[in-house]
Amino acid sequence: MAKSVLITGCSPGGIGHALAVEYHHRGCIVIATARRPEVLESLADAGIRTLQLDVTDQASVDACRAATAEMTGGKLDILVNNAGRSYTMPLLDSDMQAVKDLYEVNLFGTMRMCKSFSGLLMAARGLIVNMSSMGTEFDLLFGSNYTSSKSALNDYSRGLRWELKPLGVRVMVIMGGIVLSNIDRNNLHELQPGSLYAPARPVFVRQQTRTWAADLVSADVVARRIVAESIKGRGRFGGWLGGSPDVVWTGGWTLVTRLVRGLPWVHQRLTDYLFQRTRMIRLVREALSSAKQD
Repeated sequence: MAKSVLITGCSPGGIGHALAVEYHHRGCIVIATARRPEVLESLADAGIRTLQLDVTDQASVDACRAATAEMTGGKLDILVNNAGRSYTMPLLDSDMQAVKDLYEVNLFGTMRMCKSFSGLLMAARGLIVNMSSMGTEFDLLFGSNYTSSKSALNDYSRGLRWELKPLGVRVMVIMGGIVLSNIDRNNLHELQPGSLYAPARPVFVRQQTRTWAADLVSADVVARRIVAESIKGRGRFGGWLGGSPDVVWTGGWTLVTRLVRGLPWVHQRLTDYLFQRTRMIRLVREALSSAKQD
């Protein structure tokens, strides 16, 4: 019997869109969602079911759950919490409303979906797939607003996994690496006027645009890996053999990240090199020193 899958955040150019296409190719009953339904037209034309969904709005989530239950007969095999946003900005310059909006999507939106769809998932003994980031393993320069929301998501997912275990629902976390998608392109910002980090603007721009990341992996490649892992089922011996894993690393730089995270000195040198943290410190200090002399 075909598995039913609901995916949040399926705008074109992102991982969610690629996931919807890949699950559809695998013969699943796919429900693709987005805040703006007009962006889902190409998926609808391909025969994929679509629904409007704003994960920050409980009424929208409730309406989506009701429509999903009607489409699937009251069950849902896989819920993919993919909707997310980014906010690259020095912490001292960060707009607190923007940070709250970030958490509302990346963390609270996922929590809202898991809670609201739990009944459908329990009916199918299903799987929750939460999209996190390998950035939680790095001191990502100017990216801590984003990575802190994903670190909180990781902790939430670990707790949720144990609480749902007796209810027959599994939880998988995707530790996403560097992926060619629209999440950064859609969230570009300028430094605040008078920012202490203005002397390091080239470093800031480099971080926002990820020009340091030569190992970009396409969303289609990442989607194929996620789908393949998520449809394996429960496996044997409580999932220890042959089933869907609890954590999947996929995307650019994930192998390097896993190798060096247990080597603190190598980890430090690599991240300094990639994110130009030492350069940022030097540029800001030089500017402050020059200002004092003037």
